[in-house]
Amino acid sequence: MSRPIKKMIVEEYQRRFEGVDDALIVDIRGIPANENNELRLGLLEKDIRVTVIRNNLARDAFSGTGLEGLTPGLEGPTALCYGGTSVVDIAREIVDWAKKIDDLDLKGAILDGQYFEGEAGVKELSKFPTREEAQAKAVQVVLSPGRNLVGAVAAPGSNLLAIVKEIQTRLEDGKAIEKVG
Repeated sequence: MSRPIKKMIVEEYQRRFEGVDDALIVDIRGIPANENNELRLGLLEKDIRVTVIRNNLARDAFSGTGLEGLTPGLEGPTALCYGGTSVVDIAREIVDWAKKIDDLDLKGAILDGQYFEGEAGVKELSKFPTREEAQAKAVQVVLSPGRNLVGAVAAPGSNLLAIVKEIQTRLEDGKAIEKVG
């Protein structure tokens, strides 16, 4: 392949993957065409794209970007999976597809500059909470002490209200109120 063609491909990768900092790489070699189409269409429904890349040209294109950390996994046939709401969602989807398709090899992933190597790394990443789930947990942790404080402050008042209500009910029913103690 001539240098001008390689340069065009590198520029295309840079344009296509601009703003993509988190992604996952797989090897889809050996997957029958029908299963490959099912995989790609199933992922596309979740706004996840799969692009087969040339490793050396991808290394050049990824240099200085968030995807540079994928370099160790750029060996052999490689397809880049990106898009969706987060790379955690992508990992969950790909792990589910790997159960259905035997020849789908998980090569690695990158999240916030951290590289997750191989099948074990991708499976580990798939168990992470998504950004939204993590934010929800953080909000819950922050609000929990306040909720407990409000409960503790309101409890004596509600107990007192229950006693007053009981006295009111007994007086309305004409029952005597006895001294306890």
